Amino acid sequence: MNRETLIWTILFVAGAGFLALQSATSKKGVGQQYVVPVEVVGQLDPTTGVISPLAEGQVADPHLVRKAIRYDRAARDDKNAVWSWSRTIGVWAAALLTLSVFSYLYRDSAAYKFAESIIVGVSAGYAIVLNFWEVIVAKIFVKLSPDLTRYALLPDTPTDAVPDYYVILPVILSCMVFCRLIPKIAWLGRWPLAFVVGTTAGLKLILFLNADFVQQIRSTILPLIVVTSNESGFAFDWKQSIQNIVIVVSVISSLTYFYFSVEHRGIVGRVSRLGIWVLMISFGASFALTVMGRITLLTMRLQFLFNDWLGLVGM
Repeated sequence: MNRETLIWTILFVAGAGFLALQSATSKKGVGQQYVVPVEVVGQLDPTTGVISPLAEGQVADPHLVRKAIRYDRAARDDKNAVWSWSRTIGVWAAALLTLSVFSYLYRDSAAYKFAESIIVGVSAGYAIVLNFWEVIVAKIFVKLSPDLTRYALLPDTPTDAVPDYYVILPVILSCMVFCRLIPKIAWLGRWPLAFVVGTTAGLKLILFLNADFVQQIRSTILPLIVVTSNESGFAFDWKQSIQNIVIVVSVISSLTYFYFSVEHRGIVGRVSRLGIWVLMISFGASFALTVMGRITLLTMRLQFLFNDWLGLVGM
């Protein structure tokens, strides 16, 4: 038995022993999920087909009243709590996939590749289904044939919707993209790509120019000395003044570092060195913010493992 096999064997045996011990001694069990059935009463809107909850004291037509059962999460000792096999399986699947991803900390194992493939496959499938309903159905079928879409696919389609046959033009352009799969007519696929690139560039240019250029310049043009008015007259706001000075000096020094038409000596060199410090502080703060976000995700995963799965928290 080589070293890697020995390590994995020890981990699996230790993990299985701990799970067995936890299942036998813990009141919560391992991954056991319980729910409480709650009756929900709503009223059907005959025009739209939407069911809205009934308010307290509201009188509804008995023929339009609809009842359903909602299952809320509960503790094992709660009154009327029942064991939920579907949620239990979900917790176990999520826990095993989480541990499979954590196995990458040791090496690129088969468990990690399995979890990675599931994430990629589920994400791709979710994106396909989402685009089908939100783009193909909601923006094409509804526009071309609202009555047929309401009957076959989307009952919430407005009854007063009228066909808009101009949608055929983008549909034709979308179909032309697949011409790139046929070598003889692959050149037709360039037209929709050129249309998308040109339209996106034209629409985004003004937005980016306003948000990334004009707004940043406006945010930098600040008064270095801020004076506020109050009941007794005028007062010097030293906090806002210091903040404005730091912003203006930081922006000027950072821009000076990237100004290469003048040799960085003397005053220009000192200002550019200050710009390096500003840039490093900015990069460090951005990196720290990213790390804190990832640590938060890690904390949430660990909380899920120790609380929802193993039941160690709050024992």
